[in-house]
Amino acid sequence: MSEKMKVGIVGYGNLGRGVEQAIRRNPDMELTAVFTRRDPKSLRIATQGVPVLHVDEASSYQDQIDVMILCGGSATDLPEMGPHFAGRFNTIDSFDTHARIPEYFAAMDAKALEGGKVSIISVGWDPGMFSLNRIYAQSILPQGSTYTFWGRGVSQGHSDALRRVPGVKNAIQYTVPIEKAMEAARSGSQPELSTREKHLRECYVVAEEGADKAEIERTIKTMPNYFSDYDTTVHFISEEELKRDHSKMPHGGFVIRSGETGQEGHKHVIEYSLKLDSNPEFTASVLVCYARAAVRMAKGEDKGAKSVFDVAPALLSMESPEELRAHLL
Repeated sequence: MSEKMKVGIVGYGNLGRGVEQAIRRNPDMELTAVFTRRDPKSLRIATQGVPVLHVDEASSYQDQIDVMILCGGSATDLPEMGPHFAGRFNTIDSFDTHARIPEYFAAMDAKALEGGKVSIISVGWDPGMFSLNRIYAQSILPQGSTYTFWGRGVSQGHSDALRRVPGVKNAIQYTVPIEKAMEAARSGSQPELSTREKHLRECYVVAEEGADKAEIERTIKTMPNYFSDYDTTVHFISEEELKRDHSKMPHGGFVIRSGETGQEGHKHVIEYSLKLDSNPEFTASVLVCYARAAVRMAKGEDKGAKSVFDVAPALLSMESPEELRAHLL
């Protein structure tokens, strides 16, 4: 095997820990360093012999890391962290605020082009795997309708947004698909479904002592891009209840495309689904295979920001093109 790809991690929350575990399952990679905004001495990582450093020390590792995986939240971390690193390292991130992807891409592209690096943004399962399935299905059935359903499961991005609301000590959010809407999408009848008709959002919130719960609930329910377009329920619970009943992070979902072909309008339904025990670990596994692609693209003298649409599938795999053609084609 050729020399292993050297990977850095920025941020060591649920996603960062998942990335570390994913690297251990990919024998062509090794973890070089973990960077954190916290006191590095306060972190204990799973990989022995790998340094944990303050994020300010990352620039001194530019020649030692092939790709940096950015594990910050989309609400406030990545818009600042992403462009900062994109000019210095090949990067991968999971920016998932769909409405702001165009402006985030532009910011990352400017910095990555300036630094001669590759930055693959919005990698995960949605955006990411679901995005690919939407483009494949829509290209195959150009006359039709696409429906995306998420859950029932924990959304990391929405939970992160909840935890940033003033007065919130801890919180978790479940995205819940509405069964009636899913049945309509699968029927091939191409119903028109509003955002509110497709999903519910359930929030479980631990409020800080003395916090104004009514104001917290109002802030959550009116939050643009996250909750304002959905029927949202806010449950206030204790820290003990949160740990006992909401410590796991399952998720999943469906992409459904229904369309017609031929003069007689034959109907077709394409469906892709995921059922995940651990949202962060699965997302991390997607990030890691795209990290492999970023390194290969950079070696090919590519540069700038990319999305999953710009990455050839063969670049994700540890297998050679010859092996892929022999075994998977």
